[in-house]
Amino acid sequence: MMESYGIRELQRRPSEIVEQVERTGRPALVTRYGKLAAVLMPVDSDAFEDYVLANAPEFVAGMQEADEDAHLGRTRPAEEVLAEIEAEEAAARRHAP
Repeated sequence: MMESYGIRELQRRPSEIVEQVERTGRPALVTRYGKLAAVLMPVDSDAFEDYVLANAPEFVAGMQEADEDAHLGRTRPAEEVLAEIEAEEAAARRHAP
C-alpha cells in the first residue's frame, strides 16, 4: 500500500520520507488539506531523462507534430537540412564582426 503524508509532516521529516521512498521503491502520496497534491516517486537516474522528456508538454507536443508531419509526408532528407544549416552558419560567420 502507498504511504500518504500531509504537507506538514513532509515539512517536518523530508529526509526520512524521501529515504523511505528510495528504500522501498514505492511512491508516497502528499496531501494538502486532505486532498492529493503530489506524489513522491523513486527515480532511476538512468531513466530520469527519458521520464522528463516523455512528460514535458513541449516535447510531447513536438513529437506529436513530428509524427503528424511524417504521416502526411511533410519531411525532408537529412542531407538537405544539414546543408541548409551549414549554409546559414557560413553566412553568419561572414557577417560576424
